Amino acid sequence: MFSRDQYELVDFGDGRKLERFGTFLLDRPCAAAVDPPAHPPAWRQASARYQRLEQDRGRWTPGSALPADWRVACSDLVFELRATEFGHLGLFAEQAGNWNWIDKQVRRAGRKLRVLNLFAYTGGSTLAAAAAGASVVHVDAARNTVAWARRNAELSGLGDAPIRWIVDDAAKFVSRELRRGNRYDAVILDPPTYGHGPQQEVWKIGQQLLPLLAQCAELTSEQRAFILLTCHSPGYGPAELQASLADAIFGSCQSGATAKQLCLETQDGRRLHSGVVARWPEV
Repeated sequence: MFSRDQYELVDFGDGRKLERFGTFLLDRPCAAAVDPPAHPPAWRQASARYQRLEQDRGRWTPGSALPADWRVACSDLVFELRATEFGHLGLFAEQAGNWNWIDKQVRRAGRKLRVLNLFAYTGGSTLAAAAAGASVVHVDAARNTVAWARRNAELSGLGDAPIRWIVDDAAKFVSRELRRGNRYDAVILDPPTYGHGPQQEVWKIGQQLLPLLAQCAELTSEQRAFILLTCHSPGYGPAELQASLADAIFGSCQSGATAKQLCLETQDGRRLHSGVVARWPEV
């Protein structure tokens, strides 16, 4: 997990969240932060504030407050951060608990696992699996994001780890792997609500998640060790995501899959919902 000098949720409310990443205190939009802030004076200390100007783009003010990039660590994993025009930094701190769970699953398997990470972004789950001893295939549609993930691997001392870096549409890649006869022991997925592949392939989670999960079931049918699915899409709460995973992978809700809210927590114990995770097995 993150130590407080590396990451901290300081406060949230009125549609925004205040987070410390290393030495920088950042104020960003957050639809889930519906209550009033608990510590209004803290917001005046923000290093920079992100304001959305268009549907998916905006700006940081003051722009001169942040460096081109900086680093934070989560245990032995090191991440390069950048203040992007989309308001993202290259790190979703609520995933840290999933990285611990991945580490546990890889180590308890008693064999070298082959892990597929889809919609893999800047590689937190890839690095967690590789650091625990797995070989990983990392797939993301954005070439610059895959390059970012590779830098994170180098920073984390995993530059020579058995990771294949693939720029591709997730659904197309899985279909090709099935035709090739390639199989995996585990799959990790963090699909967006809506997106595009490198050839402008359209992804809509409501239409394509279940077929993709069914193909992942086929990919892992021989020696399945674990499945991890995270989601930040409206309409997918724990019950819906658990049912999607269980039905698509096992054909039954009695599969042993579990789901829960992903949360960030302030020092005074306030919890901010930050998506949903469904996992198999429960341990």
